[in-house]
Amino acid sequence: MDAGRITALADVPDDSTFLFRVADDSGDEREAILVADGTAATDGDDRTASESDPNADGIACWLNYCQHLTHIKLDKGSGAPMRDGELVCANHGAYFAADSGRCTFGPCEGAYLTDLEITVSDGDVYLTDADYEFVGPGPLESDDLDRASTSNVEF
Repeated sequence: MDAGRITALADVPDDSTFLFRVADDSGDEREAILVADGTAATDGDDRTASESDPNADGIACWLNYCQHLTHIKLDKGSGAPMRDGELVCANHGAYFAADSGRCTFGPCEGAYLTDLEITVSDGDVYLTDADYEFVGPGPLESDDLDRASTSNVEF
């Protein structure tokens, strides 16, 4: 079952995100992130998944953009910042619950990140969303956005 394999479950950080690329039916590529949502059954450092409940693996998957300004990426290439188990948009401080994608604080409070379906099997994470196909790890190569600034102030 290598088709759609994103990464090993052990490679998803507990305090940041794993960035990868997906393509929709028209071939347009986008970025997505995996995040440990804090609901995993743990035994030391080992995370396990229940095959009968795909959410028991403790991993969530979201398209990599903030709901306030959708050109702003949560993970700018080195992992999205997290605080108290929530994703933080570094540009304007919005917080998103890692397990639900709900914005709990900030200008888009109450909005939800766009989720992608994933499955964990034999210690690997697979993209199983019917609307997207896994392309590869890392950011978009053709993306020429400047990721150096954390400000979204326009003059």
